[in-house]
Amino acid sequence: MTENHLGDFLRARRAGLRPQDVDMASYGTRRVTGLRREEVAVLAGVNADYYTRLEQGRERNPSPQVLDTLSRALRLDEDTRAHLYRLAGATPGDHLAAHTSGQVSPALRQLMDGYPNTPAFVLDRTLDILAANALADALFAPFDPPDNLARMTFLDPAGRHFYTDWDRAAQAVVANLRHATGFDPNAPRLRELVRTLTEHSTLFARQWNSHTVRGKTQDAKHLHHPDVGPLTLTYQAFDVRDAPGQQLVIYHAEPGGPSAQALDLLGSLHATRGRRETRHRNSP
Repeated sequence: MTENHLGDFLRARRAGLRPQDVDMASYGTRRVTGLRREEVAVLAGVNADYYTRLEQGRERNPSPQVLDTLSRALRLDEDTRAHLYRLAGATPGDHLAAHTSGQVSPALRQLMDGYPNTPAFVLDRTLDILAANALADALFAPFDPPDNLARMTFLDPAGRHFYTDWDRAAQAVVANLRHATGFDPNAPRLRELVRTLTEHSTLFARQWNSHTVRGKTQDAKHLHHPDVGPLTLTYQAFDVRDAPGQQLVIYHAEPGGPSAQALDLLGSLHATRGRRETRHRNSP
């Protein structure tokens, strides 16, 4: 049976809106959560039967004009609107960027290593950590292994302690993975990861079904590292132009503040441990 990603998305977004959210009067006994199909059709200015076919997967090629009106009707933000377009196969050029390279270029690795006082790492769309500098390795040391941000958040016991606001971190992870489905819903790695998370985390499964979408840009992170205590960091995510799907993520602490001092200490501890391990390996 062919999966209906577009219809699933439309139903989830419709269920998340109430008539008062879209300045629409409510009438009659409501048997559904959120808006009715007919209400979305009115808001979008499309035929109700046509909208029903979209949700049911009997119509899979809406025009850009229809997608625009649906975006406005469902109050989609920029990330979510782009996701809708990709699900409908209407974003030019996305098929060329569907598959993410797992190789991080030597030049990018050198760039990350040039930031010794701030954690820097490279992610792909499924949130696999492809490469990290020394301070990022130290920051993620509580995880075993520090391989994928979604797995680390939901399935590693360290995640609950590491992310001070775990609920917010979890919601962001799910929204990031939903964003990835717009590029290639059937990517084997993405499907495998979602299946594993769904099987082992009821919280992930519940949030996954909400179809919330968000790409990584910038935000604050409140973390707790077992070696240095609380950390308040901001991050910036940058697309890697010569490797579509990869993002360079850089964490930053307020200069001179407690978190900057904690990062300095973390770097020193990590370096000291590295030297000890090297001496141990080289000892006769």
